[in-house]
Amino acid sequence: MRFTELKIPGAFLVELEPRHDERGFFSRSFCMKEFEAHGLNPVVEQCNISYSIQRGTLRGLHIQRAPHEETKLVRCTRGRLFDVIVDVREESPTYCQWVGVELDAESRRAVYVPRGCAHGFQTLEPDTEAFYQVSAFYSKEFELGYRWNDPAFRIEWPIADAVLSDRDRTHEDFVP
Repeated sequence: MRFTELKIPGAFLVELEPRHDERGFFSRSFCMKEFEAHGLNPVVEQCNISYSIQRGTLRGLHIQRAPHEETKLVRCTRGRLFDVIVDVREESPTYCQWVGVELDAESRRAVYVPRGCAHGFQTLEPDTEAFYQVSAFYSKEFELGYRWNDPAFRIEWPIADAVLSDRDRTHEDFVP
């Protein structure tokens, strides 16, 4: 695997290094030792699948508060999506900044979301599916969300007319 650090400290683009032959290819998509070697949390306590019917579906911005903070490894397994990480760690040099990465089933790239960062994505095609490996179990009482179009972040979502759940539409604004 190739690990490319993004502008948010601790966030990485993770790309496969496939070995091709006449049958197709083989590649590791996760290796505990390689994640540890890059200083990344290799623990996986939960895996989730998110399927979105409509193009423009936006999920997020979500985060778990301490002591249930989590890291995520997010991969698009069907379709195409625009994945966003927002740094809400007060001590970080990129506090309140965001980075966006396009993920698709064809490239098989993944993004590593560090602990303490909010996460969301918007589908760029109908019938898009995302697969998450998460380092902590979901805890409803520690979940938190920020509004997708919060002026504190100024995220440039690719599709202006977002399809949102009631929950995501009514998240509070971030207060630095």
